[in-house]
Amino acid sequence: MTEEKFTESGNMKMEWARNHMPVLAIIKDEFEKEKPLNGLKIGMALHVEAKTAVLVETLAAGGAKVFITGCNPLSTQDDVAKALDTRENIDCYAKYGCCNNEYYEAIDRVLDLKPDITIDDGADLIFKLHKERIDLLPDILGGCEETTTGVHRLHAMEKEGALKMPVIAVNDAMTKYLFDNRYGTGQSAWDGINRTTNLLVAGKNVVVAGYGWCGRGVAMRASGLGANVIVTEVDPIRALEAKMDGYRIMKMADAAKLGDIFVTTTGNRDILTYEHFKVMQDGAILANSGHFNVEIDMEALASHAKSIREVRHNINEYYIDNQHINVIAEGRLVNLAAGDGHPAEVMDMSFANQALCVRYIAENKLLNGVHRVPQEIDSYVAKMKLETMGIEIDELTSEQECYMNDWECGT
Repeated sequence: MTEEKFTESGNMKMEWARNHMPVLAIIKDEFEKEKPLNGLKIGMALHVEAKTAVLVETLAAGGAKVFITGCNPLSTQDDVAKALDTRENIDCYAKYGCCNNEYYEAIDRVLDLKPDITIDDGADLIFKLHKERIDLLPDILGGCEETTTGVHRLHAMEKEGALKMPVIAVNDAMTKYLFDNRYGTGQSAWDGINRTTNLLVAGKNVVVAGYGWCGRGVAMRASGLGANVIVTEVDPIRALEAKMDGYRIMKMADAAKLGDIFVTTTGNRDILTYEHFKVMQDGAILANSGHFNVEIDMEALASHAKSIREVRHNINEYYIDNQHINVIAEGRLVNLAAGDGHPAEVMDMSFANQALCVRYIAENKLLNGVHRVPQEIDSYVAKMKLETMGIEIDELTSEQECYMNDWECGT
């Protein structure tokens, strides 16, 4: 493919996403008129694909200079990265399949440009800032974090007194996690698994590790595809909820013997280990939908394997003992490493939150620490999403508002 055709491929992907992200389009129009980010430099480490590109365009429309790299070695779409890099006031350093050194070198390139505001997915950029580029911290107005894993890291930093900048936990907006984490992950994880394996899900035992919002979505879609869903959990409340949602609940040691397909969604490490691998059925399929590739112990799997081979694009088969165990996308997040990520309509809300939170940081002086998305932003995104869908809802009357705030009314 020629360079021109390659760039055009990225542009077409961006156009498709843009046409299905109406809330972000409204925000982009506002930004173009008001230029709330004029003169600011924004450094980003996100999954560089079409929906992200629409967010980057929106920030640039607001007057910002944007520097972006990837937040995972296998989630960049090179044609989109190339198309982004041709835009005015946008520099893209991401590439697919980079090694760890290249990955962090690209983050350094973003930080070399001394951003005023950061946007992270997984907090690697913020980690780099606090470990190696602390000289830049005094001039940073704040940052935004996109995903659950990154927010967990930030809270850990805050608890230890290590977080030296304000960061808005965009992941925790209701218009993000209730839709992106549940419906986005649920659909896109199975899109990645299905297009990679081309196997039937119906009738199979699917083990979902973790029943947070991502796990809920993955389990719900697996059930819809006809799977027998087993959920593993460490939280008794979530386990009880999964049980009452109709799923079988058991320890992973027991589930490992039954599963045909395993999907990890915990955000934690060592969810599937050698103790589980050695009792799995021959031909078991493993996929991870957590941000980092630590949920499946790939090192242990490789060290115990008698042979390793690629049996299909993006599927490696590990032969251990008497089992062939298949791992999708090297155990990296399956929805982006083996698919196109979340649907555009869902990312419309997530990235609307990002854009509006960046403007909020630019217009307000925030204290160091983890901040919630302002309620007015969360509500505005929901309201605009409904409007773009042609949906009207009721409003409280003045009498109803009065009643809801009156403690004296009783029987």
